[in-house]
Amino acid sequence: MAFHAEGLVAIVVFYLAILAVGIWAAWKTKNTGSEGDRSEAIIVGGRDIGLLVGGFTMTATWVGGGYINGTAEAVYVPGYGLAWAQAPIGYSLSLVLGGLFFAKPMRSKGYVTMLDPFQQLYGKRMGGLLFIPALMGEMFWAAAIFSALGATISVIIDINVNISVIISALIATMYTLVGGLYSVAYTDVVQLFCIFLGLWISVPFAMSHPAVTDIGFTAVHQVHQAPWLGSINSLDIYTWLDNFLLLTLGGIPWQAYFQRVLSSSSATYAQVLSFLAAFGCIVMALPAVLIGAIGASTAWNETEYGVPDPVTKKEADMILPIVLQYLCPVYISFFGLGAVSAAVMSSADSSILSASSMFARNIYQLSFRQNASDREIVWVMRITVFLFGASATAMALLASSVYGLWYLSSDLVYIIIFPQLLCVLFIKGTNTYGAIAGYLFGLVLRITGGEPYLYLQPLIYYPGCYPDENNIYVQRFPFKTLSMLTSFFTNIIVSYLAKYLFESGTLPPKLDFLDAVVARYSREHMDKATLVKSDNIVLNELAPVNPRHSLTLSSTFTNKEAFNYVDSSPELSNTEDN
Repeated sequence: MAFHAEGLVAIVVFYLAILAVGIWAAWKTKNTGSEGDRSEAIIVGGRDIGLLVGGFTMTATWVGGGYINGTAEAVYVPGYGLAWAQAPIGYSLSLVLGGLFFAKPMRSKGYVTMLDPFQQLYGKRMGGLLFIPALMGEMFWAAAIFSALGATISVIIDINVNISVIISALIATMYTLVGGLYSVAYTDVVQLFCIFLGLWISVPFAMSHPAVTDIGFTAVHQVHQAPWLGSINSLDIYTWLDNFLLLTLGGIPWQAYFQRVLSSSSATYAQVLSFLAAFGCIVMALPAVLIGAIGASTAWNETEYGVPDPVTKKEADMILPIVLQYLCPVYISFFGLGAVSAAVMSSADSSILSASSMFARNIYQLSFRQNASDREIVWVMRITVFLFGASATAMALLASSVYGLWYLSSDLVYIIIFPQLLCVLFIKGTNTYGAIAGYLFGLVLRITGGEPYLYLQPLIYYPGCYPDENNIYVQRFPFKTLSMLTSFFTNIIVSYLAKYLFESGTLPPKLDFLDAVVARYSREHMDKATLVKSDNIVLNELAPVNPRHSLTLSSTFTNKEAFNYVDSSPELSNTEDN
């Protein structure tokens, strides 16, 4: 394949335009945010992100390289088809549920990151534990889409994969580094426009290629392969439901989502943004579905791609750039390439910023440096943006199973963080003991269920499991949802059990080593009183108190001498002396 100078120029121009928008947004942040709340301006954009920009940036966060490439792949792969392209509907429902139930309580309480309510209720230790799966999800997601971008660019303009990954990561990291959420949000507007325009321009050219059969006919008839509408076998129904619930419910507890929610100017705006983004996700998936259908309707032996077809070559995951390369004119394929690049960068920058925000606030500031200045927090965020961006890039270049790691980490977000989020927002009485128990139970059940992408053999063989071509057992039973429900109910049961044991006196208070029941109970009942200790108060700080004489039973047992003593203030004493 020849080197395409025109394609390289087009990509460079696009990247420079994105960088310019990011730097402009950073300048806007510096001139609108006060010096005292610079870190909050970087994390949540000063909480003044409007509906238009907010809707674009929330949509672009989900409509990433994995979303577009994955949707096209699912539609194209024989035996799966549109029936298994769950991401568009799953993520859209995730945004709807997030807007209905989660956006309002999170935004109305003024949190800065998703982990704030966990640390507020469960303490900094639990916040640190929950940071681990949240960080893994964001980092492996960024690495996976950087890897996809490198492969996509190398397919179309035939340049080194490593160079394309490094340059793309540098651009995304650079404008995130200088501008925070403002840069991410405003570049998302440009990127989403490029995605929409680039893919929709490519679709009619690819559809009109002579080697492509009418996609309406191939949807229900087998021509070059099985119909691209696909079907769900009765044996796979539980797997389909498990994956769908993973996308729908597991798509909620991500910092990238709540960062947009918390940046809204009001709780109502946060809800509206979620609904707008849900609609945007459906709209943006349409060209990817059509490109997958076009790939399934193409006689590849009649194109320059030749034989065998992408499935046989195990390049089905690259069907979108392959369609752009071989079924579209050269100048059109470069538009499509810009769209894919935009999709990747719009998701990668969000993940990097989300990870650095959680670390700077919930780990560095709230756990180790409570008195850290705002300037210090800003620098910690900048350093971690660079470090996390570099780490994601390194994983994209070096790890052979990035997608497997991301699948596993996204499962942990669903199994561990989602039930914890339900408890912390909607279930009263849960505490740190229940949270830790739920965390551990969910983690153990997920890992013992195995992971084919990582060649991880299961330790628990659920009903219906079967070996794949690598002799790794694949679960048909919805064990991920089972793990999530187990984590949820374990949290509640252990929390109430611990509360009963301590409050009933069965366990002495000294055994409450996490200060989750006894100390918390004491704080809740003393928040309206002043705890006076002999070592922190002196007599002259005791202000005279005028008693309130009431007609209740307590007035019968009032110590009148005490009232007389309190009433004898210095002013009265001076009057009597005169």
